[in-house]
Amino acid sequence: MNSWLYGVYAVILGIVSVFTGEIVTFVMLGFILLSLHNINSTLKKLVEVNKSKE
Repeated sequence: MNSWLYGVYAVILGIVSVFTGEIVTFVMLGFILLSLHNINSTLKKLVEVNKSKE
């Protein structure tokens, strides 16, 4: 997924959370998604490093 798709996804979730009154859930979900994205990026870098060593 591209970075702009993450932005669109966050905006959609933000709009839904305003209508449903779940602002805290939206913020917590944002933290979780950012953490998972950082973990995914780190794992991709590690795979590239391991491939270059072979």
